[in-house]
Amino acid sequence: MPQITARLSERLLREIDKAARRLKRTRADVIRTALEYYLEDLEDLRLALKALQDPSDPVLDWAEVRRDLLGQD
Repeated sequence: MPQITARLSERLLREIDKAARRLKRTRADVIRTALEYYLEDLEDLRLALKALQDPSDPVLDWAEVRRDLLGQD
């Protein structure tokens, strides 16, 4: 597995160490997992922005959606 080097603040390193102790994982495991979650979220955000920019995607009226979901007339 490739290895990288990064400079982190003392505060961030303390938080990573605290999480690692709590989760009974290594620093590397915590950092790797955090990066995986971040990249997944970044991709979700990219897809959401793409959907918002799609002119063929209909805009929903909140009152109508609420009425449909709650079965109210």
